[in-house]
Amino acid sequence: MSKGKDAGSVSRRRFLATTGSLIATAPAIGRGVAAGETPTARPAIPVPPKPSCQIPIGVFDPVYDHLSLEEMLEKMSALGIEAVEVWTGGYPSTRHCPVAEILADPIKARAWKKKFEDHRILVAALSCHGNPVHPDPKIAARDDEYFRNTVLLAERLEVPVIVGFSGCPAGSPTDKMPNWATYRWPPEHDQVLKYQWNERVIPYWKQAARFAREHGIRKIALEMHPNFVVFNPKTLMKLRDAVGEEIGANCDHSHLFWQGCDPVEVIHYLGKQGALYHAHMKDTVMVKDTTARFGVLNFPEDPAKATEGSVFFRAVGYGHGAHLWKEVVKAYMDADFQGIMSIENEDPILPGEVGVERGLYVLKNVRAELLAQAA
Repeated sequence: MSKGKDAGSVSRRRFLATTGSLIATAPAIGRGVAAGETPTARPAIPVPPKPSCQIPIGVFDPVYDHLSLEEMLEKMSALGIEAVEVWTGGYPSTRHCPVAEILADPIKARAWKKKFEDHRILVAALSCHGNPVHPDPKIAARDDEYFRNTVLLAERLEVPVIVGFSGCPAGSPTDKMPNWATYRWPPEHDQVLKYQWNERVIPYWKQAARFAREHGIRKIALEMHPNFVVFNPKTLMKLRDAVGEEIGANCDHSHLFWQGCDPVEVIHYLGKQGALYHAHMKDTVMVKDTTARFGVLNFPEDPAKATEGSVFFRAVGYGHGAHLWKEVVKAYMDADFQGIMSIENEDPILPGEVGVERGLYVLKNVRAELLAQAA
């Protein structure tokens, strides 16, 4: 177990030697309660040692899809971004990783990775979000190929983490569209869930995890996301228990906030299971009046009008205050999280690079406060 953990983790010593001290020196952000947010008391938990690890802050590269690789690296370097999660297939898409070229030519692979190293940016994860258990066999085969190519790419580039979705199959062998079921009544929904898990999802991920293991990849970080069978920590652990320890979490709290999950509790829970492999840093607004009237499952029919729903994504610190994100970062430190904090910006109000820069400012400052307190 310890050997697998060491082989599949981001080396702190190697990271610090590569990046040096990149902690922001800007004044600390005030810690208040975000608009519409009610402070709640947390149950007492054992007090862990003070945090001493500097978890790298990175970004998921689709936000820079309008830039070439070289332009993106210059931008990231100027902002002091320390690590990156690179898209390699599925959705969303970018043009920063020539997968076929790298798999065909080890020299091109080394040259590609060296571009990041020259900018002191760690390639920490490869991302292939798709649905490899889709009822359309062409889509399933395409997304499975994305996954397998990403495994081979991670092996060649010595990247420890692959990020993706669990997928969502049909509700029966004759269905033609994915069917996201969560509640086991009426009885046919119980049949749907049994079919999906026992006939499609668990068998697929058993062979996928075996393929990854054969190529030295021990961390498959599945994003807990609605419309996929793994959508919360319980379903994640169900798949991990059935498949093996290659399955872990891409802990994206933006999809957990609206489900009522407490981010600190989730981190402690998954950390104790050894199942924290990656983190998407993204916030969520709960619109108080709209949620009170229509509930949390009220999403607009037009995705472009996200702010008309009960919940919508925001940059880090713009859905919940910096005080909560400080607790989140501390929880990752306490859990000895060995991945990166990867900023994913889907904020409709602060789109693109703006949201990345705002979130980066919050994360660097709360991390600096925590490290200063531990010194």
